[in-house]
Amino acid sequence: MSKCNVVTGQKSLSLILSLSLSTFSILPPLPSRAESIPQPSDAPLELNVLTKPTASVITANTINPKNLTIPSLWWAKENSENKLLDNWIAYPASEQETARVDLIVNQQVWSLLDYLERYKFVNGLGSMARNFGYNIRVFNYQQEMLATYTCNLSKSPALCNIKMSIQSKLGLRQNLQLTEE
Repeated sequence: MSKCNVVTGQKSLSLILSLSLSTFSILPPLPSRAESIPQPSDAPLELNVLTKPTASVITANTINPKNLTIPSLWWAKENSENKLLDNWIAYPASEQETARVDLIVNQQVWSLLDYLERYKFVNGLGSMARNFGYNIRVFNYQQEMLATYTCNLSKSPALCNIKMSIQSKLGLRQNLQLTEE
């Protein structure tokens, strides 16, 4: 191959690479799966609603005499291992936030569970709440957020994210995040 052909080939390759890179640089970036899942609500836990519920909020003590109350988490409460789920507060969707359920767990039982048992609890109740159109947050009575299960319900299948706070033997808290479909 002559020196002229090699130089021409290198210039052609250089031109093709330049065009390719400039084309990719003008394309908008594609959103990642995590970007399309909303962040959990940062609204504070309202424990006073448990004793003084409002008309739009549903708790474990709310009973509709005519039909099934949505979300229906009573079965999950009765069947939660060692009475882990103590109560919940369900908030309907508003203009500012998606529908959510704040679960209140028994801290003593929660602290006895290992990571996989906690994950199973959060994933199970999160999936159940998602079927009713709700995201969940898990709290103890000290109002510490222990976990969240948040979904983009407009996608099919729904894109969901689980965040769990884990405490080490030294008492240090770490946050762990898992994204699933």
